[in-house]
Amino acid sequence: MIKKWYFYASLVVIITFLSLGFIPSDYETKPWFLTEKTDGSEYIFPSKEKDDYPNTNVPYTGNHLIGFKEAVAFKESQGKYRLVNSLGYMGKYQFGSKALRAIGIKDDKAFLKDPALQEKAFMALLAKNKWILRNEIERYEGKIISGVEITESGILAAAHLGGAGSVKNFFKNKGSRHFRDAFGTSLKSYMRDFAGYDLSFIEADNNATVND
Repeated sequence: MIKKWYFYASLVVIITFLSLGFIPSDYETKPWFLTEKTDGSEYIFPSKEKDDYPNTNVPYTGNHLIGFKEAVAFKESQGKYRLVNSLGYMGKYQFGSKALRAIGIKDDKAFLKDPALQEKAFMALLAKNKWILRNEIERYEGKIISGVEITESGILAAAHLGGAGSVKNFFKNKGSRHFRDAFGTSLKSYMRDFAGYDLSFIEADNNATVND
């Protein structure tokens, strides 16, 4: 009789324990926010505040570095690492061979097959362009030129599209001459669409390279 009592008591305990695993925990959830740590930094996104959203037609993933990267990637390739367009631009961020050489990458095929290398390349190019355009960033950030509020992230996005030289010419001509790529995308549109991201984490480095 005692053995049966122990058996049924144990059975009740086991069933109760297993049942608790299917009961939702009673804690406050925050579906609008996701915290991610990258290189020791913390990002919280997306924001509930409408004013925190930059003026862009691409999915919003935060106004920090990670958000900037994903927004540019979506615009360039819809985030596809293996994409090569009709002009030969490659990968998630649509690099040309010239840009790759500038940051030390010599093997285009290896670059296209390596997502981690593509991410490093984007960071290296950001650092290099930030150095090249450091004077323009300091001088024009916060000003309105040709109807666009100038921000650091907008400048660096425009440099990714048309090169740092084209951005310098944009400011030299006070926005009167609009560079467009082969598909008709304007430098001005990148300055507008990718404005307002916090890229203070990026250190300007004229010697930024990637070893592939």
